[in-house]
Amino acid sequence: MFAIALKQEQYQTYILTDQEAHSRIEVVPERGGIITSWRIQGQNLLYFDAERFQNPDLSIRGGIPILFPICGNLPNDLYVHQTKQYQLKQHGFARDLPWTVTERLTEDCAGITLTLTSNDKTYSHYPFEFELQFTYQLKGNSLKILQRYINHSSVEMPFSTGLHPYFWVSDKTKLLLDLPATQYQDHLTQKTQPFKGSFDFTEPEIDLALFPLSRSSASVTNTRHNLKLTLTYSDLYSTLVFWTVQGKDYYCLEPWSAGRNALNSKENLTYLPPGETCDASVEMTVSYC
Repeated sequence: MFAIALKQEQYQTYILTDQEAHSRIEVVPERGGIITSWRIQGQNLLYFDAERFQNPDLSIRGGIPILFPICGNLPNDLYVHQTKQYQLKQHGFARDLPWTVTERLTEDCAGITLTLTSNDKTYSHYPFEFELQFTYQLKGNSLKILQRYINHSSVEMPFSTGLHPYFWVSDKTKLLLDLPATQYQDHLTQKTQPFKGSFDFTEPEIDLALFPLSRSSASVTNTRHNLKLTLTYSDLYSTLVFWTVQGKDYYCLEPWSAGRNALNSKENLTYLPPGETCDASVEMTVSYC
């Protein structure tokens, strides 16, 4: 049985539940449409900094933030479009703006659709008329995130998009990685090196973009908890980013459609014609070893 409930704390929160599988997610539409919690049989899968979340002036650290219309940062937070300069902060504005609930589903899954549309505030940073529709579908041990990007402008719309999930982990040395890439670029040093299948978790910070992707799925197995997390993503996504900081109980495995600075470099940037729609998806599935 699937159900959707509401609770009111600092923000209105939607609770989606698969009662048979004992799985649930919590979604906060007005704070970037973010998933703040995902639990299966009482086990929390996501890291979430609740204290930081209470301050709307701070970026969210945890859950599954939405990245649009850029992933990562731009040099000096600036990009140029048709000779005009615009400013965009790291990861764009979708993770900060309020989204609207436009549909609820309780038949074949516990689902909710959130919509974000362009407005005067977004237009000053990103001169396009757009509509984003994200549908979260919870069923069993699986969480699907279906995405629709619509260009309501009269001109071609360039963008990149991604997700920034924070997965909870208590001991990173117990992680086994199966990431379908042969190279990575270190965001800290800007050096590109061969990827040999593992990382040195004694480093103070790991911030790597992995590419090219040879298949549409990646997984991380936590051998301490005998839990395997698999990400499956559509062809829109060209890059996986792995990020973690020493002393923090999380790792991030982030599907990005394009790398940092794509609005300037144009590399792997998506160009959506006027009036057209682009669909994409990411599915996260948990299995027990």
